[in-house]
Amino acid sequence: MLFTPGEIQETVNMFMRQKLDVRAITMGISLRDCACADGKESRRRIRDKILRYAGKLVETGRAIESEFGVPIINKRVAVTPISLVAEPSGEKSYVEWAITLDELAKELNIDFIGGFSALVQKGMTPGDKTLLASIPEALAVTERVCSSINLGTTKNGINMNAVKDMGEIIRATAERTADRGGLGCAKLVVFCNAPEDNPFMAGAFHGPGEGDAVLSVGVSGPGVIKAACEQYKGQPLDVVADGIKKTAFKITRMGQLVGAEAAKRLGVDFGILDLSLAPTPAVGDSVARILEELGVESAGAPGSTAALAMLTDMVKKGGVMASASVGGLSGAFIPVSEDEGMIAAVKAGSICLEKLEAMTCVCSVGLDMIAIPGDVPATTISGIIADEMAIGMVNNKTTAVRIIPVPGKGVGEWAEFGGLLGGAPIMPVNKFGCADFINRGGRIPAPIHSFRN
Repeated sequence: MLFTPGEIQETVNMFMRQKLDVRAITMGISLRDCACADGKESRRRIRDKILRYAGKLVETGRAIESEFGVPIINKRVAVTPISLVAEPSGEKSYVEWAITLDELAKELNIDFIGGFSALVQKGMTPGDKTLLASIPEALAVTERVCSSINLGTTKNGINMNAVKDMGEIIRATAERTADRGGLGCAKLVVFCNAPEDNPFMAGAFHGPGEGDAVLSVGVSGPGVIKAACEQYKGQPLDVVADGIKKTAFKITRMGQLVGAEAAKRLGVDFGILDLSLAPTPAVGDSVARILEELGVESAGAPGSTAALAMLTDMVKKGGVMASASVGGLSGAFIPVSEDEGMIAAVKAGSICLEKLEAMTCVCSVGLDMIAIPGDVPATTISGIIADEMAIGMVNNKTTAVRIIPVPGKGVGEWAEFGGLLGGAPIMPVNKFGCADFINRGGRIPAPIHSFRN
């Protein structure tokens, strides 16, 4: 296949000027065959299996970067939810399991390892309860371990007992990592309709329905999409939408190439390609700035939700034409601390927590990397979670909450998390409470449209 000079220059610009990259290659590894009644033996098996499959993950990623000229920002591992693997041991704390995962992550030189997780959308087993109770300590004593809990699904409804617990656990995790600005909460996310094949942290885990080991890819290109939108200034939105779709197709083909090659070299199946537009704190790598390029004065202004809906849909439409393996979240992330445009919008006063919640109805993730005052009650955090879970449940989509109560800080102060996690101004939270609602517990039943057989 021959390429024109213009096409070659376009590709060069994507990488050099518009910050196109493969945001993550994530190897999912099943640990189901590592479970046994002896916790120490189970952890030994886990170590052996992860080293066997992922021992050359970073080396392979770097080789592909060099050969293809494609930046691969993160190399990660996701494992079977630890609550399923550790439960047969009967241990009363799973902190040692988290420490084992953290040691492996450091030994492999991967960025994060996900799967300190539980699926509790309908109820909790003893192993699930142990894992939830272990989260604050586990995230305080580890550096690279990520935790995720699925609290609801469209089919099962929302486990409000778990929602209440997670409000308290998030507060406890923030307090256990108070010396780092509540950093533990940046590695903890709660889901409704969590996908089993998501390569993005902190929500990645290797679902029970997956194979023994797979390699999934998360592709990101907010800067490239923004550059595409700039070519259509003053044009009708359907014309801009078509341009976004075509650009998403090109981005996806690049990710498909990288993912398939990495899987082949590592001797595992290729899993999925996640098309999510994932921003970073770097200028020019922002989803918020795309919305502004579309004509919204500042992210959060009227029209923002409609613009985000169009953006997300066009990215998906372009992507599914380029790959038969699209999965994960695939849409647009709108994290506050990881998007310099969102940070600017918070500072300008154009966006608030409630507007972010409205925007999550049409994007793929949810309330992500939002810093709030450290003294916000646990029941209020649970209420925020419940609202977001309801959006996911009713709309049959994935939603999530990754919220950080920053100990000792209040509205308007700055919280710094470092690296790709960035930093954010602390946002105000509705001062009215919901304790009586949250303390009822129980389960919100599945919506009527869940009955599809």
